[in-house]
Amino acid sequence: MRILLVEDDRDLAAQIERLLVQEGYAVDRATDGPEALAMGLEAPYAAVVLDPGLPGMDGLTVLKRWRAAGLSMPVIVLTASRTEIADMREGVRAGATNYLLKPVDNELLLDWV
Repeated sequence: MRILLVEDDRDLAAQIERLLVQEGYAVDRATDGPEALAMGLEAPYAAVVLDPGLPGMDGLTVLKRWRAAGLSMPVIVLTASRTEIADMREGVRAGATNYLLKPVDNELLLDWV
């Protein structure tokens, strides 16, 4: 299965990618909002791990545009800064399947992809 990992922190992205690859997933990576939007629209993904704080276009805007285009893949929002209940509500209303906090718990992340 192919996963889209959208994370601008290169070290964290490498860590998550290693975890997913070890579990047998193929992983594509995007580091900014416009790139993530285009990749999500161009290829079918089994799931997406999405940082909402991206350069160029925030992750929740990307998610809203995917949903408006009819894409229904599971999207796990992964954040360190948007941790308030209102932030989580916004993510779920944008179409997130789940909302996880950084630092990521590897087992919990794997439960959702």
